[in-house]
Amino acid sequence: MKNVIILGAAGRDFHNFNVYFKNNHSYKVVAFTATQIPNIQNRTYPIELTGKHYPYGIPIKDQDELPFLIKKLNVDVCVFSYSDISYQNMMSLASVVMAAGADFRILGPNNSMLKSLKPIIAVCATRTGCGKSQTSRKIIDYLMSRGKKVVAIRHPMPYGDLKKQIVQRFSKISDLTKHKCTIEEMEEYEPHIVNGNVIYSGVDYLDILRAAEDDENGCDIIVWDGGNNDMPFYSPDLMITVADPHRVGHEMNYYPSEVNVRMSDVVIINKMDSADGQDILQLRKNIAQINPQAIIIDAASPIEVENPDIITGKKILVVEDGPTLTHGEMKIGAGVIACQKFGAAEMVDPKPYAVGTIKDTYIKYPGIGNILPAMGYSQQQIKDLEATIANTPCDGVVIATPIDLSRVLKINKPYTRVHYSLQEIGKPDLASVLDDFMTRL
Repeated sequence: MKNVIILGAAGRDFHNFNVYFKNNHSYKVVAFTATQIPNIQNRTYPIELTGKHYPYGIPIKDQDELPFLIKKLNVDVCVFSYSDISYQNMMSLASVVMAAGADFRILGPNNSMLKSLKPIIAVCATRTGCGKSQTSRKIIDYLMSRGKKVVAIRHPMPYGDLKKQIVQRFSKISDLTKHKCTIEEMEEYEPHIVNGNVIYSGVDYLDILRAAEDDENGCDIIVWDGGNNDMPFYSPDLMITVADPHRVGHEMNYYPSEVNVRMSDVVIINKMDSADGQDILQLRKNIAQINPQAIIIDAASPIEVENPDIITGKKILVVEDGPTLTHGEMKIGAGVIACQKFGAAEMVDPKPYAVGTIKDTYIKYPGIGNILPAMGYSQQQIKDLEATIANTPCDGVVIATPIDLSRVLKINKPYTRVHYSLQEIGKPDLASVLDDFMTRL
C-alpha cells in the first residue's frame, strides 16, 4: 500500500479521492494539501465522506508544508488535483515533490470521469473568467425553449461544513441562505436560480449525479457548469470550451487548458468585441494546431450598465469577480471595459486602502491592477471587502460581479452594476450545435 498526498484546492482533490482512492486498497491517502482558496487548510475531510477505511477522516494541510509532509508521512505519491496553473508552476511543484522523494502523478479522464444515465453537455474553459457561466446559461435557456428539462451541475466550491455539503440543490434564492453560501458560491448559483434553473453542487459527485438524474422537476439533459479551467467530472456527450483572446497562448501553456481544447467538440472564442484582432487571429491558429476538428464559434461579451452617469467623468472604484483576478490572472474585466466605454475620469487604485484579508490578497497576487477583487470566502472577508470599499476615495463604484454585492454588504457610495452576456457572431452558433446534438440523442 502506497502513501498518497492529494494536492488540491477543495474541489477536484475531493472528487479524485471519492472516485479513485476511497476504496482502493493499493493506496492510503494520508493528507490533502490546500492552495488558491483561503481558509480551507487545517480542516479535516470527514469520516462521513472518507468511508470505513479512514475512521478518523483525512487532514487538510497547507501546500507550503508539502516537503515536510512528504518526509514525515513517508509519502510515495503526490497526486496533482487542482486547475488554472501554468505549466511552469506545475512542473516547479512537481520538482518540489520529486526532490522530497515522491512520485508526481495526475489522474486522467478514464480514472476521474463518472458516467451518467442522462446526456451530458460540459462547458469548460481555458482560464478562469472566460465566460463559462454565461455560456452555460445560454445553453440551458435554448434547451428549455426546445421543451427539454435541464438540470445544471456546478463544479464544487465546498468552503463550508463538508458534512452538510455532500449534495446541495438550489432552486430558489432562499437556498443560498440555507446552505450558507459564500460570495463565490452565490455568484455561480444565483444567476441560474434567477433564470428558473435547478442547479446542484456539493462534494460527492456520484450522489449529486444520481440526485440530478432523478430531480423532482424532471431531467432530460444535464449541463456541467465547470469551475476555473478544470476538466469535467462527468464523461461528456458534447464538450464545449470557452477561450479568451485577452489571454491568448494560455490555451497551450496552462493546465488543463490544453486538455480541454484537445477534448472539445466546440471551442467558443469569446470577448471578440473587446480583444485585439491579432490576438484573436493567434488564438484561432493555436486552436487549429491542437484540435483542427473542433467547431469554432465566434462570440462577443457585450456589457450593459444600469446607470452610466455614475461612471462618466468620475473617479471610479471597479469591483470584479475575485477568482478571475487572483488565480485567473485576468487584467481586463467587464467593469474596466465599462469605465473605458463611458469615460471614467480615473480608475482609483484600492490597494493603499485595503484592509485585513483583502490586503493579504493583494500581497499574494501582486499582479492585480487598479481593481478590487470581490473576495468573500468568509464573513470576515466580506467585512474586509466592505471596509475597503468604504475606505477608497472615489465618486462611485462599478460592480462587475455576477451578483448584486449590495445585497450582502453595505456600499456607502453611489454604485452601478455591469451585466454581460454571450452573443454569438455569425454561424456556426450554439443553436445549430445544440440542434445537431439533440438529433443524435
